[in-house]
Amino acid sequence: MTPANSQLSSATRPRVGIPWRTTQEQRGGIRDKLDFYFRAVKKAGGEPLEVSLEQSPEQLARQLEELDAFVLPGSPADVNPSRYGASKHPKTNTLDSNRDATDEAILAHAFSTSKPVLAICYGCQILNVHLKGSLIQDIPDVRPGRPQAVPHGTTDLAAGATSGDQQHDAALSAGSVLARLAGSTSAHINSSHHQAIDQPGEKLRVTAHAPDGTIEGVEWTGDSNWIVGVQWHPERMPDDLFAQRLFQQFVAAARAREAVAHKA
Repeated sequence: MTPANSQLSSATRPRVGIPWRTTQEQRGGIRDKLDFYFRAVKKAGGEPLEVSLEQSPEQLARQLEELDAFVLPGSPADVNPSRYGASKHPKTNTLDSNRDATDEAILAHAFSTSKPVLAICYGCQILNVHLKGSLIQDIPDVRPGRPQAVPHGTTDLAAGATSGDQQHDAALSAGSVLARLAGSTSAHINSSHHQAIDQPGEKLRVTAHAPDGTIEGVEWTGDSNWIVGVQWHPERMPDDLFAQRLFQQFVAAARAREAVAHKA
């Protein structure tokens, strides 16, 4: 059966801005992984729109005004460690100043206008940095010998192991948005990252952990705006009910915010 929200016209579907993952992918038109986010947003009832990483600040500001909410996607690049006062670790990957600057502009706009944000993987990390938090630049190198260590990505595997998304459990904090959406204080998630949140940013509540203590989810507590960051990739779990609910509530928050704005 076709979900009812898929029948919504574009006029009633919140406009969700999604920046390109990297400048290189944008220039090459490489969007196979970007399209995972587009499909998830469409399925949840939103209208996904690309946000170019190569706009002038003025062009970007004009586009952001026209959007209702934002998904910050993952990226093969890493957040520039200078943004959180650290030197570059040898295993920190290619940096993308356009992506960093675009996400920072999106977050500044979203916080000032109370627009919802779903921040995923790299997006979760730059959300944390935006709020003056810091990152672990390479989990297996910086935190070797972790108790109950689990593989988080291709740089965190035993020799000979298969690359790609890993799978592990996560503990969700009771009463959190994530626990409510999962209907439980535990979930099974995918994993494809080598960095993670170290010190949480200001007014970010940590609401999900991997068995080895790696932070897997955070939620904004500064006001009522819906801002959630997850370290895993719900966009690549289209048949997972928890992942579906996460995108659905994000789009519902955007729709609710848009309705209030129109009444003002």
